[in-house]
Amino acid sequence: MKKIFFIVLLSLSLMAYSQEEAAKKYPRLPVVELKTIDGKVFSTKDIANDGKPMILSLWATWCRPCIQELMAISDIYDDWVEETGVKLYAISIDDSKTASQVAPFVNGRSWDYVVLQDINSDFKRAMNVVDVPYLCILNGNGEIVWQHTSYAPGGEYEVYEELLKWVKK
Repeated sequence: MKKIFFIVLLSLSLMAYSQEEAAKKYPRLPVVELKTIDGKVFSTKDIANDGKPMILSLWATWCRPCIQELMAISDIYDDWVEETGVKLYAISIDDSKTASQVAPFVNGRSWDYVVLQDINSDFKRAMNVVDVPYLCILNGNGEIVWQHTSYAPGGEYEVYEELLKWVKK
């Protein structure tokens, strides 16, 4: 009887440990309230894509590499959506001084992304992001599976290769 109890207890401990390890391997997004570019409240808990992968990009209107990265992705984004079903959330970290420039800036570029604003940098802090551009890929369960900062021309192809790894998982 003691052996059975010990085996059950050990099994439960191992299951709990493996769930904790999985959570450490693929963290989830912190829950923070953002704004849409038309001023509505949007919670990060609502970031979803019907089980398909997602891309989050933290950027700013004053950040040249951010704009270069989002423009490069924009050129091939329709193909990515067709092939992978991905959805990109572009989260501006422009503060209250420049936040009013985000909507005209985005509209002038015709981006097909979901654009959100992190005016007080609450999300940026919760994600421990220091520098922009910051980009991460979420799997269909909303877990962060890949991330990077900075941008160099051609970097969008690295993002695409990483994205393909999560399409069928």
